[in-house]
Amino acid sequence: MSQEKLGVFTLSFLLIFNLALGRFVVEKNNLKVTSPDSIKGIYECAIGNFGVPQYGGTLVGAVVYPKSNQKACKSYSDFDISFKSKPGRLPTFVLIDRGDCFFTLKAWIAQQAGAAAILVADSKSEPLITMDTPEEDKSDADYLQNITIPSALITKSLGDSLKAALSGGDMVNMKLDWTESVPHPDERVEYELWTNSNDQCGKKCDNQIDFLKNFKGAAQILEKGGHTQFTPHYITWYCPEAFTLSKQCKSQCINHGRYCAPDPEQDFTKGYDGKDVVVQNLRQACVYRVLNETGKPWVWWDYVTDFAIRCPMKEKKYTKECADQIIKSLDIDLKKVDKCIGDPDADVENPILKAEQESQIGKGSRGDVTILPTLVVNNRQYRGKLEKGAVLKAMCSGFQESTEPAICLTEDLNTNECLENNGGCWQDKAANITACRDTFRGRLCECPTVQGVKFAGDGYTHCKASGALHCGINNGGCWRETRGSYTYSACVDDHSNGCKCPLGFKGDGVKSCEDVDECKEKKVCQCPECKCKNTWGSYECSCSNGLLYMHEHDTCIGSGKVGTTRLSWSFLWVLIIGVGVAGLSGYAVYKYRIRSYMDAEIRGIMAQYMPLESQPNSSGPHSHMDI
Repeated sequence: MSQEKLGVFTLSFLLIFNLALGRFVVEKNNLKVTSPDSIKGIYECAIGNFGVPQYGGTLVGAVVYPKSNQKACKSYSDFDISFKSKPGRLPTFVLIDRGDCFFTLKAWIAQQAGAAAILVADSKSEPLITMDTPEEDKSDADYLQNITIPSALITKSLGDSLKAALSGGDMVNMKLDWTESVPHPDERVEYELWTNSNDQCGKKCDNQIDFLKNFKGAAQILEKGGHTQFTPHYITWYCPEAFTLSKQCKSQCINHGRYCAPDPEQDFTKGYDGKDVVVQNLRQACVYRVLNETGKPWVWWDYVTDFAIRCPMKEKKYTKECADQIIKSLDIDLKKVDKCIGDPDADVENPILKAEQESQIGKGSRGDVTILPTLVVNNRQYRGKLEKGAVLKAMCSGFQESTEPAICLTEDLNTNECLENNGGCWQDKAANITACRDTFRGRLCECPTVQGVKFAGDGYTHCKASGALHCGINNGGCWRETRGSYTYSACVDDHSNGCKCPLGFKGDGVKSCEDVDECKEKKVCQCPECKCKNTWGSYECSCSNGLLYMHEHDTCIGSGKVGTTRLSWSFLWVLIIGVGVAGLSGYAVYKYRIRSYMDAEIRGIMAQYMPLESQPNSSGPHSHMDI
């Protein structure tokens, strides 16, 4: 073995050893055996890290344990076995023994035979493990992305119980349940993607780049709408102190062995080095940080997809110059990005990469991140194929029920249970109102709010409009009828929420209100000369012999009374005119007296200062002032 190969092997071993010391969490879902009664109950099973787990949903099926090819390492067609469900029968869950071939191959062979899911029974009594995909150099990985059925690893004891029940002639039915596999506490999903800028790791890297391209649109819609909070992460490890000055660590690490990545080609003599990958990973992390500070974190998806397209390793464009061109084209502050990256050759810690290494360690329900790529949704590691539809299902199951964004309720991801029999909820077909509310996890029966009017009830058997303005919605559920130009309603548009037949009608106010015949019941028009005619909702009264009907007194008035009335009006007019004349006369006298009084006063004042000629001088000779 050459020195370069030995160096690669040594560093790879150290990486694997460091990761092995971490805490790996097995993600689980529930398995409920519904029959036979002897093994009925709820059991745990481990979600396989391939295929498409039905996050947020359930799957019901019948278990089959084939008589041949029980480890599913060969095609079932060689044994003339098919698991395709017949019309009217439950889907088939194939029980498979562990061993002899990869878990993924077992799933692929069972899927080709028509299985809806596989249950792999462990071969020994031990805690559940995660079934993972094989290493790239150990298997042709082309079929891995074509696995679409879910898989679960079950304990040896449960596997033995299922086999015993089936061999005894019992029908074994069960339900796989992923509804609680992802926590769903509120209306926002927090998720993170542990990824890598390396594009020379084979099929796995190709699939990762395809996912970034395909998922970009959905990710940006969710992030712009405030439905999600996304954070990208990057795995690095440190070079042991004994190897810090070695050629291998210098080519694979930055900042004096603090942050390292494997050689992309696994060969130190050609192509790019691991330290090139670390720097590009750091650049992507810094781009996200700068964008997040400006309130546009979703632009990160544009940067990483553009970088994968425009700066591939195989074209020798995996460089800072190529990355800087993309940063400028997306109007990202290049100076801030460079400042964030710092000096990769300096013997100092990089705060961004140090934080990334600390984040690799699991906290709470999330285990250590040891697999690339890794998706974490609401602090739970996603298991399954890294594909747009499968990942969206997992993310949509992380929203609190009834708060899912529209993208989660499309036909591709969700079956609208309200379309069949209205989901078993209340509905008013006439008003086109329903209590059925489609959600990603199923449906809710909740009385709706329509045009600002809240309906109250259990949502299943009844809902009734309540509060003010409720008469505007299907007339509040009350009686209403129109004849000609007249419309009557029994809805009382206030907070009483009741139905009461209007004046002139009688009935329950809900189903019917019948016209009251006031004439027949002798409630009106009862004077001797009165004539009564009933109308819908009212009546008409008239008088015979040319008399006039007075509604207020329910009486008819003759001509004598009319003359008296005319005389009374004449007297009233005379009285009014007389009062008017008297008022005018009084006003004239008042004006005359006021004028005379004022003239006398003015004359008196003037007499004191300007004696009139007709008034004698009584003051005598002028007196002289004594000196």
